[in-house]
Amino acid sequence: DLYDDDDDALMFVTSRGSGQDMSRRVRQRVEENKVVSPSCCSVIGYEDLAPKAQHYVDWTSLSYDTVLLLFTRLNYRDRASLASTCRTWRSLGASSCLWTSLDLRPHKFDLSMASSLSTRCANLHKVRFRGLDSADAIVNLRARNLREISGDYCRKITDATLSMIAARHEALESLQLGPDFCERITSDAVKVIAFCCPKLRKLRLSGMRDVNSEAIESLSKHCPQLSDVGFLDCLNINEEALGKVASLRYLSVAGTISMNWRVAAESWEKLPRLTALDASRTSVDHVSVSRLFKSSQSLRVVCALNCPLLEHDVNFKGKLLIAKFDDNSKMPNDIFSHWRDLISNDETMRWIEWIISHSLLRMAESNSQALNNFWLNHGAKLLLRLMQSSQEDVQERAATGLATFIVVDDENASIDCGRAEAVMRDGGIRLLLTLAKSWREGLQSEAAKAIANLSVNANVAKAVAEEGGIDVLAGLAKSMNRLVAEEAAGGLWNLSVGEEHKNEIAKAGGVNALVKLIFRWPNGCDGVLERAAGALANLAADDKCSTEVARAGGVHALVMLARNCKYEGAQEQAARALANLAAHGDSNNNNAAVGQEAGALEALVQLTKSPHEGVQQEAAGALWNLSFDDKNRESIAAFGGVEALVALAKSCSDASTGLQERAAGALWGLSVSEANSIAIGQEGGIPPLIALAGSEAEDVHETAAGALWNLAFNPGNALRIVAEGGVTALVHLCSSSVSKMARFMAALALAYMFDGRMDEYAMIGTSSESASKSVSLAGARIKALKHIESFVTTFMEPQVFAAAALSSAPSMLAQVSEKVRIPEAGHLRCSGSEIGRFVTMLRNPSPILKACAAFALVQFTIPGGRHAMHHASLMQNAGEARILRSAAAAANMPREAKIFAKIVLRNLEHHHQAECSKGKKSVIL
Repeated sequence: DLYDDDDDALMFVTSRGSGQDMSRRVRQRVEENKVVSPSCCSVIGYEDLAPKAQHYVDWTSLSYDTVLLLFTRLNYRDRASLASTCRTWRSLGASSCLWTSLDLRPHKFDLSMASSLSTRCANLHKVRFRGLDSADAIVNLRARNLREISGDYCRKITDATLSMIAARHEALESLQLGPDFCERITSDAVKVIAFCCPKLRKLRLSGMRDVNSEAIESLSKHCPQLSDVGFLDCLNINEEALGKVASLRYLSVAGTISMNWRVAAESWEKLPRLTALDASRTSVDHVSVSRLFKSSQSLRVVCALNCPLLEHDVNFKGKLLIAKFDDNSKMPNDIFSHWRDLISNDETMRWIEWIISHSLLRMAESNSQALNNFWLNHGAKLLLRLMQSSQEDVQERAATGLATFIVVDDENASIDCGRAEAVMRDGGIRLLLTLAKSWREGLQSEAAKAIANLSVNANVAKAVAEEGGIDVLAGLAKSMNRLVAEEAAGGLWNLSVGEEHKNEIAKAGGVNALVKLIFRWPNGCDGVLERAAGALANLAADDKCSTEVARAGGVHALVMLARNCKYEGAQEQAARALANLAAHGDSNNNNAAVGQEAGALEALVQLTKSPHEGVQQEAAGALWNLSFDDKNRESIAAFGGVEALVALAKSCSDASTGLQERAAGALWGLSVSEANSIAIGQEGGIPPLIALAGSEAEDVHETAAGALWNLAFNPGNALRIVAEGGVTALVHLCSSSVSKMARFMAALALAYMFDGRMDEYAMIGTSSESASKSVSLAGARIKALKHIESFVTTFMEPQVFAAAALSSAPSMLAQVSEKVRIPEAGHLRCSGSEIGRFVTMLRNPSPILKACAAFALVQFTIPGGRHAMHHASLMQNAGEARILRSAAAAANMPREAKIFAKIVLRNLEHHHQAECSKGKKSVIL
């Protein structure tokens, strides 16, 4: 924050509109903060700052000028903060040398701040601002000697605001507004500028609707030193009137497609001092260019980039035509040096750099595939060359263009890999990192943004990491400049997609920096919050990094974001980060930690009610993961999670498969609890789950099958499933799903429903109701058992099972076990009552259910399964081995059930031996 002399906070950062992956959003154009060296103090390079011998120096022994020179390296926030230190530094901090320029773009510049800064602005010469509010406040700086004003995001600036600025700054020499369209500025404001600013030398305005003759003639009359005019991307310009501005040397009408080039050529050939013309992105043709070059005595340069009527090679002796030609093979390797040799004028070269950087940015924003060859062959090289310009605004615009031209689809984080790799081949990564390490914050921001966008490509991301980019971005993420920190966080977000980069980011201090960003700008800084949370979400997917996130205070920061932030992008990424933190099971205690954080579960339940589908999806995913913890599961229900998730499941029939999967998954997780299971059934959760079970998406019907399996454990829910047509849906899954897990869980749900418990529940009631239920259940039972049998049979290879029936040798049982194993089933965790129900089912009169129960117990106890030891322990503690031995020897037991029972006994013995072995080791230790 900036402080006045009374140490009161004056500055708060402004919000900026935003845009996985970055599951990731690729960012387009955004301008950034910079520090301009005061004219009275020479700028020194890094090599001048590095001492040849390291030793301590008492700053009080340094000369006044030396200390001032050091202070020019501070950003404006720190310069203002000098006032709150000692008396000497307060005096130095007020020196006019430190306040000859101001870049207000990253800050919330309003009337109160302007009034506070006004005491320092007596010798202010240059201001850069952003947006209408900042424009309104400029006059309150009382900087009567202001010479240069540059603004962007100027769409809402009106004639009144611009006229007031002009009237208060008579010494103004340069006024630039753009590249955003100044749609509300008219020719009336131009006339006021002309009348009030007689010293005006440079005027560049973008996107005006009409620039009439009166406005242009006023400039000619009242501004005799006006030499550089740019009316860019305007709808109409009076060509004839421009021919009367005799002082003109540099003229740009780029992007003005309604130009009458016959009138323009006839009028402008008479301008006595016209040196260079920018007609890029217009309808200028060969005839008009030829006439201007031949008739004008002074014209040396015409820039006509991306002009469709001027796309062939033309040579004008002694003149320079800059255009996008079909034959690019004739372009020299260092085109700027070639142009400099032709022109021999530094001022003109600076103008060329400016207008080319502007046109390339506009071309990049158009996202035209017709320009693909141009970008690949020369456009990328031009941008990289412009990034080495001595003009800071050209460097910034080139970096912005670089960040923009690679983007194909901003919403889906899609970039052109060919263009990205072209930048990498031409040394762009190293150059961008050099700019990112600049002390100028504007360059830091734009370079970081380009690095972020390029890093969507895995090859470029690898190159960024190898060049030390992770350390650079982690450092920039600590910046007190919001825009710098925001773009750096975006870079870390994209880099953190790569598994190989996650630990490097943590080692570089990236986790701490990202967490602190959330605490530093908790309100009104949507872009910062979304990117920081997105990067933390990617990092939290890694077990080690998730621990780092929690240790750095990430749980509290993300919960705070989920509870208080109103921006959907930040909400979505905060929920995703919490979901990933809770996804590591028993490997760390993050799941419980998130649940114990005050307000976490309640906030996530509320986010499932968001109108934004992405927020709903990530919140449901977080609740799904958190429901694996017993305490979390009950707390979620206490905060209304059952009702919220049932409502979500009901509303997402036409939603994305991701949302459907997570809604069903969260209900699956909650339904582990019997109380929650009953509540879900009573709340109406069964019909939407049956509907989701009919989804063609494997992930969706798999989670829906899991939820229905849990719900079917309760006979009341089982009866509801039958009544709602769930048997048909489960039978379809059991027989046709491509997912073995979905088929397995559908079979288990059907087994629960028809093992007899539901029949007993259904018979409670009047005799007539009981009779009708009995008839309907009988038909459903026959259908269900038929498909359960078919499911189990698909795993039974006849030759293997025939051999296993004759021999119970361990090798033979191992062979059967391998044939029937469903690897994903090892992730299922059953309670003691569920395991007990399958054991009881071994005594069921139905041979099909006996085989199904034995098959399920095999899956739950196969060594190597995540919860196999847990299931074996439950069975051993309950003495289930006796029932299994009885089943394996029973004469009325189906052949396959006997074999499965023997395998389960073998699995139990294996786990028992493993436990004994661990016990012996513990004694030895």
